[in-house]
Amino acid sequence: MAQLSKPARQLDVQSEVGQLRQVILHRPDLELKRLTPANKDELLFDDVLWVKRAREEHDAFADAMRDRGVVVYLLGNLIRETIAVPEAKKYILDHILDERAHGPLAIDALREFFESREPDELAELFIGGLTKRELLEQIPEPNSVAFHVMDPDGFVLWPLPNHVYTRDTSCWIYDGVSINSMRWKARRRETIHYEAIYRWHPMFAGADFNIWSEGTADGRATIEGGDVLVLGRGSVLVGMSERTAPQGVERLARRLFYDGKVKRIVALNMPKARAFMHLDTVLTQIAPDTFIAYAGMGLLPAYTIEPGDSPSELNVTDHPADDMYKAIAAALGEPEIRVLTATQDVHAAAREQWDDGCNVLAIEPGVVLAYERNVTTNTHLRRNGIEVITIRGSELGRGRGGPRCMSCPIQRDGI
Repeated sequence: MAQLSKPARQLDVQSEVGQLRQVILHRPDLELKRLTPANKDELLFDDVLWVKRAREEHDAFADAMRDRGVVVYLLGNLIRETIAVPEAKKYILDHILDERAHGPLAIDALREFFESREPDELAELFIGGLTKRELLEQIPEPNSVAFHVMDPDGFVLWPLPNHVYTRDTSCWIYDGVSINSMRWKARRRETIHYEAIYRWHPMFAGADFNIWSEGTADGRATIEGGDVLVLGRGSVLVGMSERTAPQGVERLARRLFYDGKVKRIVALNMPKARAFMHLDTVLTQIAPDTFIAYAGMGLLPAYTIEPGDSPSELNVTDHPADDMYKAIAAALGEPEIRVLTATQDVHAAAREQWDDGCNVLAIEPGVVLAYERNVTTNTHLRRNGIEVITIRGSELGRGRGGPRCMSCPIQRDGI
C-alpha cells in the first residue's frame, strides 16, 4: 500500500465547530468479532455488535464526511504504514510483549513470531488480537507454564474494539496533540499505537506540532479525548469524569499554558458514572455560541484554570454549579451561550442520551452529524437552525459512542 501523503496544511484543531478539514477514523473489523457476552464487560462494551452492519454504518459515516470535503484517514492504514518503519515496529513490540504478562519462558517465541509477520498481518493482530489456538496453528507450543495453562481460546494478545472511538486516545488541541493515558486496562494498549504513529508515520514524522501529553508515561493522571472540547479563542473545556482525572487536567493545563496558545481551561466536575462516561456524552458544542445538553445532566461545579505567575503555577477560580454556563461563556468571550435541550419526558431523555443524542459531530458551524435514531433531539436541533445530517447507528450505537466519539479531527478551522 502506498504511503499517505503529508497534509497540505498545518496540522491543528483551532475550535470544536470550525470547518473540519482532516480526521482519523477506524473502520470496525476483527476486533469487534472478538466480543462475546462473556468478555464484553471487560472490553467496556454493553452488548455484542453485528459487525457487518456496523462496518456498513461506519462506511456511510465516513462517506458523509467525504461528501462535505473532509479528508478521512483510516487508523488501520496508519498503523500498517507506521510499522513498516523498523523503529516503530520495535517500539510497539517492546511495549506490548512483557514477560510479566506472557511469562519469561514464552516471551522469546512470541517475539520471534510477531517479528516475522508482514505489516498487513501485524496491523490486524495488533488491533484484532490473537488467541492461543490461532498462534499454535503457526508455531510450536512454547515450553512455558504460563502458556500451557492458558485456555486454547484465551487471548495471547487481547483485541482492541474501542479503537473505533478514535477521539479518546489522542485528541488535538490547537497546534498539538494529547496522546492520552487511558483509564481502563482494556484501552491502554491503544495509546502505544498512537505514540508510534505520531512519532514515525510519514504523515506526522516531518510535521511541526506539539505533543501535550506523554501517553503511557502519564500513568494515573488520565485524560480521555471525549472529555476535551476545544472551544476556540484560546479556551478549552474539560470534563473531569470517571475517565479523566483532575491530576491529568492540571498536568495538561501546565503544558498548554507554557506554549501560550491556550489562555484558560474550564473544568467541570462530573458524576463518576458510566452513563456520564465522557463530557461529550452529555454536552457538545455545535456552533460558536451554541451547545447541546442532556436534560439529566443538570448544572455542575466548574473551575476556571489560568496561567500563574510562573510556568509551574496555576490560578484556579471556583464557580458554583449555577454558574457553569456563565464560566463557559466567559471563556468564549461571550455574554452568554445558547444551550439546546429537547423537551421530552425523563425516560425518553435518558434513552436518547444512552443512544448518544448529544454526541454529535460538528463538521462546520451549525452543521452536525448525528444518529438518525435520536429523532426528538435531531428535530429540536433543526427547529433551532442547526443542519442535521443523519447516519444509521443501529449497531454502532450499541457500543455507546456517537459520531464525535468515533472521530479524531487533526485539522479544523477556528471560529
